[in-house]
Amino acid sequence: MSVTTETINRGIAVLENFQDSKLLTNLNSCVHCGLCAESCVYYLTFKHPYYVPAKKVDLISSLYKRYFTFIGKNIPFLVNAKDLNEENTKEMVDLFFGACTMCGRCNLHCSIGIDIAFLVRTGRIMLAQMGMIPATIQSTVDASINSGNNMGITTEEFVDTIKWLEDELKDEMNDENARIPLNDSNVNILYTLNPREPKFFPLSISAMAKIFYAAKESWTISTKMYDVTNYGFFTGNVKEATIIANRLFDEVKNIDAKELILAECGHGSRAFRWEAPNYLKQSFDFDTNTSVELIAEYIRTGRIKVDKTKLTQKVTLHDPCNLVRNGGVFKEQRYILEQVVTDFVEMTPNGIDNYCCGGGGGQLAMSEYNERRMKIGERKAIQIRNTNAKIVVTPCHNCVDQLMQLNSYYKLNVQIKTIAEIVADAIISD
Repeated sequence: MSVTTETINRGIAVLENFQDSKLLTNLNSCVHCGLCAESCVYYLTFKHPYYVPAKKVDLISSLYKRYFTFIGKNIPFLVNAKDLNEENTKEMVDLFFGACTMCGRCNLHCSIGIDIAFLVRTGRIMLAQMGMIPATIQSTVDASINSGNNMGITTEEFVDTIKWLEDELKDEMNDENARIPLNDSNVNILYTLNPREPKFFPLSISAMAKIFYAAKESWTISTKMYDVTNYGFFTGNVKEATIIANRLFDEVKNIDAKELILAECGHGSRAFRWEAPNYLKQSFDFDTNTSVELIAEYIRTGRIKVDKTKLTQKVTLHDPCNLVRNGGVFKEQRYILEQVVTDFVEMTPNGIDNYCCGGGGGQLAMSEYNERRMKIGERKAIQIRNTNAKIVVTPCHNCVDQLMQLNSYYKLNVQIKTIAEIVADAIISD
């Protein structure tokens, strides 16, 4: 798409409308110390100044100076102020969409606490307003808007899958009354799914259904809105992110559920639990938690019983950036693994300092950056190999996809599992 004056004005209007203390502080605080470089999987992989996170800060800052400061408007070369034009628009697309997973590790290591991921997202919002979102990731959002889920699964296909899984659950539990309830009302829990589960990983649904069965929980899945993901958060199209978030909010009300449990999806958890109240401009009057926290509570309170001796293989844990570094959920998955496996080993580094797997920020949806994505994933592959683990557990289906590709590409010879899957294997019946 060509960059017209109207296009440029739409992008600049974002900076004009977003002018507040948070934006101005983050734009004007970089001291170019370089610490962010050594925290970024892109720079650590390619060792080129182009990938230093501070360059992304400089790009946004140069545009702000050009259009909103006296010196930038009149003597731009003195303050490195730049026009928004076709050349730097292409650079914005490549840097903000193709060279950042929005993992936030640079924020953690920034010597003065600049929220670089926030500035990258501001850049994505500018590009969204300019109509410059890569078509590959936009198609994922379009599928959500048009069909209710990002895989475009029809209701008939979804119901058939759930009924098949319900039959499997009855056989496994030897109980004809075992259910995977659909559209029940007035329940304790409305449970969401990543659409990749019914499409490609149905055993993840079976695992969580087994856990709910063992806990004797009152729960349901909605056929109308079960998608936990929100790729509008990644594209920067706030209007579309709001539509998706609002659908899930409305369905909690329609079902009359007391609590919304978000499936194992890092960005989905962040987009709804922590970001959606901002989109929707209201606090939620129902509880919203992740399935990881729920499972930990079930084990801690004795609602489900597990036997850690069932699994003796060495297990390691990958921390999804949105759930752990950005969401602060990092103790529960470790507590769970201590209860269900006998040989758990941490990666180095781990927790809030863990490396992104390379699939975050919508990278898995943008095939044009596949080669770059697999290269930055090598650091994660090395982390996994160094643990000598045979099983890698991660509470995020997006990370599962990337780790499975890394497993094949780098010949790691490991199994990739979700938290629910490894807990379901450890459950013992009353």
